Amino acid sequence: MSHSAEGDMVSYRRDLWEIAAERHGVVTVPEAEDAGVPAVEVRKLAHRGALRGYGNGVYVHRDVPVTERTQPATAAALAGADAFLHREAVLDLLGVGQFNPRRIRVGTRRRVRRSLPQWVELEARADVSDEDLTQYSGIPATTVRRALEDVRDRMPPERWEILVAQARRLELIDVREATSLGTPAGLPA
Repeated sequence: MSHSAEGDMVSYRRDLWEIAAERHGVVTVPEAEDAGVPAVEVRKLAHRGALRGYGNGVYVHRDVPVTERTQPATAAALAGADAFLHREAVLDLLGVGQFNPRRIRVGTRRRVRRSLPQWVELEARADVSDEDLTQYSGIPATTVRRALEDVRDRMPPERWEILVAQARRLELIDVREATSLGTPAGLPA
């Protein structure tokens, strides 16, 4: 059975849509190749306007609705394998506090030699252990507990305690984690 080039393109576009729909619109070349879509076909679809290229093999599928999680997912993908949201970016992603950052903070435990957009702030984080990493809605990030630890010295103690109480109320950390952060578990929000 032979397929037409146009038929393959429609099939590839659908395959990429399926990947992107699960990742807030974001698709990378390695993910496309894992799904059987050659890199050259990804580039063709971008050239035809189906995908918006951000560089470094990262695209956003134009047929997937953009959400508040599209840009953080794009930022983590742009920084490459093993990159993760950290500090305020994690709290902002989950609606803890009000940060409205100009740039999305992305950490990585390895050296990254790629050009990133100005709205992505990359930081080497060799201090982050595997147990401090997780995913929220498929976006790699530090745990909320670790994010709270990381921002503690960057703000007034009263504001930080409010963040801990809010994370506890949203059930993003448990009583034990709130206590380990040095905040009374019953702290009012």
